Amino acid sequence: MFIRLQSAVPNRRGVFPGVFAMANGLRDAGLLSPTDEEQVRRWNAHGERTYTDPSTVLADCYDPAVNPGARSWFRDDATELLQMALRYTELLDRCEVPWTQLRTARPGRIVYEDPVQVVAVPFTYDEHWPLTPPRTA
Repeated sequence: MFIRLQSAVPNRRGVFPGVFAMANGLRDAGLLSPTDEEQVRRWNAHGERTYTDPSTVLADCYDPAVNPGARSWFRDDATELLQMALRYTELLDRCEVPWTQLRTARPGRIVYEDPVQVVAVPFTYDEHWPLTPPRTA
């Protein structure tokens, strides 16, 4: 199973950013207290030291022309990374920014994977869905 923590509503571009992007957006817009801003800086530094940024391995994994709509998903057994991500959701809750959790066994066409995460392009066309039409008598 895979888990994604993302905005509950799309941004101005129609994208549902993940919780890390949302927290960084609050920071960049100057909407965090100095204490929260420092906390996000420390969390980000820990994440950068501990986990791989997929775009450093596969430069075009998020490229909208090559992999339209690509988004990151956590593996459900990546407990340490999920615990870290949940700290970001607590910050979002304090700032009254709505977020949601998605769970799936098939996040889409996987373009990058490592032991804790995948980047997947969501299924968007009829041929991607493993559904068969109903039989007619």
